[in-house]
Amino acid sequence: MLLLRVEIPDVPGSLGRLASAIGTAGGDIEAIEIVEKRFDGTAVDDVLLEMADGAMPDSVVSACNAVEGVTVLWISRYLAGGNLFLDLEVVESLTAEPETALDRLVELLPVAFRCEWAARLKVGTDGFRIEHGSEGAPSVIDLEPGTGLDVQVLGDDLVAVAPFGHQRLVALGRRGGPEYLDSELARLGHLVTLAASIARATR
Repeated sequence: MLLLRVEIPDVPGSLGRLASAIGTAGGDIEAIEIVEKRFDGTAVDDVLLEMADGAMPDSVVSACNAVEGVTVLWISRYLAGGNLFLDLEVVESLTAEPETALDRLVELLPVAFRCEWAARLKVGTDGFRIEHGSEGAPSVIDLEPGTGLDVQVLGDDLVAVAPFGHQRLVALGRRGGPEYLDSELARLGHLVTLAASIARATR
């Protein structure tokens, strides 16, 4: 399974032309999600696809870039299965188990955002203490102190940081790219705030 992130014109027919190009290059689309719509008339989409035997990812990139107005921003292997996990599904899971909402959020964020790991941290006098981490989370997470939504670099990972409560934050790690879009940071902030509110309501 491959994850393809593309910028396309936000006009009728663009997805059809993109799908045709991917099919011609040997790709079979499993799912598409609109990540961001921009004021300049473009959109950023995530496309999950399988490759036919013998077909190469480079051929999909070339075919997509040949479509007028289309730019491939990122392509990589995607290990979380053949479905995109939507924010609504995250919210449904949080409300189904409100007493563990913050832990559940950390476990679901990597799939919802197509990232490698997530962790909930508490800021102390000696740095960051990991309260709960998803599978694949580093054993030590050393970030710069911040006051709001932020993106930092941790080794090979781009880490989106969303604070909540007192001296606590959620970190979301994406290895190598693509860069976090403003819309993704906004989504992360909303989900973290919602999970914290659900958890507080159970106390």
